[in-house]
Amino acid sequence: MTSLLGNLDWRSFLARPRLPSPSVEVLDALYRKSSLISGAGGSIGSALAKRLAELGPPALLLLDGSESRLYKLQQAWAAGGIPGPMTTVLGNITDGTLVDEVFSVHVPNIVFHTAAYKQVALLEEQPLAAIRNNAFGTLMLCRAALAHGARIVMVSTDKAVQPASVMGATKRLAELIVLAAGGAVLRLGNVLASRDSVTETFALQLALGRPLTVTDPAARRFFMTLDEAVNLLLIASAEPAPALLVPEIAEPSYVTDLAHFMAHSLAPGRNVDLDFTCPRPGDKDPDRFWSPAESPRPAIHAGLLSIQPPAGTLDQLLPSLTALQTAVDARDLPAAINLLCALVPDYTPGPAITTLIGSRVAP
Repeated sequence: MTSLLGNLDWRSFLARPRLPSPSVEVLDALYRKSSLISGAGGSIGSALAKRLAELGPPALLLLDGSESRLYKLQQAWAAGGIPGPMTTVLGNITDGTLVDEVFSVHVPNIVFHTAAYKQVALLEEQPLAAIRNNAFGTLMLCRAALAHGARIVMVSTDKAVQPASVMGATKRLAELIVLAAGGAVLRLGNVLASRDSVTETFALQLALGRPLTVTDPAARRFFMTLDEAVNLLLIASAEPAPALLVPEIAEPSYVTDLAHFMAHSLAPGRNVDLDFTCPRPGDKDPDRFWSPAESPRPAIHAGLLSIQPPAGTLDQLLPSLTALQTAVDARDLPAAINLLCALVPDYTPGPAITTLIGSRVAP
């Protein structure tokens, strides 16, 4: 499905200038660095891996918890067309022993952290898994990066801004961890033609002859192409850290416009209906790249805006993170959510989370 989506003319839908590509200086700096990609089997991770391979870095390490996705990466390399060697590592970023081993053996210079749980509605049902993976997996990588003098660049999301979901809250906490460790964070919007995205949902519905489901006629999202997302991530790696960065995109697009574009592209001549459903648990509208408390300014590199990162060190965060880890390990959801709210004060748990908490509290 993603290969079919990759052939669509997304530029005509976006109707804005293409976001910048990395400069020769940025690419030259990456050419000299050994790189580790977490979540290397995902849409952004695998596209980033191919771009970095073309530069011919000293080493390219691809870490992913999905056997099937890592296998597909190996097949792509074996099929040819992708230059240079790569090392695959099958495992989860929450496995501290594995993460330490990878850094000790391979000594990466830069870490592109793209691994995350991201399905908003599903994670409203699985909040402890979201906290463990998104927050503590990030902490494992940051500790290893600090210990071995590596730089970390993390992919975040606009849903981390004034989060309405546990996914957004855990990604905001991951941002705080990376920034406190002296790394860089890049908030992205919705990546067109990426795996498990709304574009895949629309394509499947069109193939089955069904109406396209949109939560609300007024729903708007920031969209970008996969190529733009990878370009911005490469550019972000050259920004002085700590850095909190967002794409320089003026306005979000209506999801209904995306639905009409895809219907016209994939089902020309067919009358495709839109089915407006209620918002899913954890949805919010509109998405924003920064909160009212954050003030963006031009970054050093074109295509990005920079937001002043919060002050603080990883050592200052650790007591609260340790308490949160204890609550997660004990599967104490009420305590875990309370601690998450304390760490991310602008997060208000939604009805799905409060219902879950109520079911865990003894009458």
